[in-house]
Amino acid sequence: MTSSALEQSQALFIRRWGTMGTTWGISRTMAEIHALLYISVEPLCTDDVMQQLQVSRGNASMNLRQLLNWGLIRRIHRLGDRKDYFAAETDVWQLFEIIIRERRRREVEPILETIDRCGQMVEAELSTARAAERKSIETYRARLNDMREFLEMMNVLLNGVMKVGSSGMRRTLPALMKLLS
Repeated sequence: MTSSALEQSQALFIRRWGTMGTTWGISRTMAEIHALLYISVEPLCTDDVMQQLQVSRGNASMNLRQLLNWGLIRRIHRLGDRKDYFAAETDVWQLFEIIIRERRRREVEPILETIDRCGQMVEAELSTARAAERKSIETYRARLNDMREFLEMMNVLLNGVMKVGSSGMRRTLPALMKLLS
């Protein structure tokens, strides 16, 4: 039996989303489950996910739990059914905001804390260091400060994008893109 163009297209989208997810530092299966739920018309249960993606129950359950933790999907209960069903957020701007918020919490905030800690670690040595060491420490601190400043600017930019929200971005993003180009 041949699959329809819709099924082939959906399979391609799911595979490509899974590949993209690995470049973002999440597992292929987690990204594929997200893609499947994103394109599904109806909420799916764990058994549906297992069957459609050919993954084990443990793998499906673990990745569904991670997607719930990220806030990218929500659990849906159906009256008279003991199974949990899952649906993805489908507003792409809301998805962007959720992903940015989570990545900031998991990646940007820890590196900012590390940058601060690294700066504090060499601060005490600066006053007692010899000239050559002082130059190395000052260069190091300057580069840490440059990185911190860049990350803070990106945070301000992303906060501005999220503050405007999805409806505002749909109106203002084309003008912003034109201005930047």
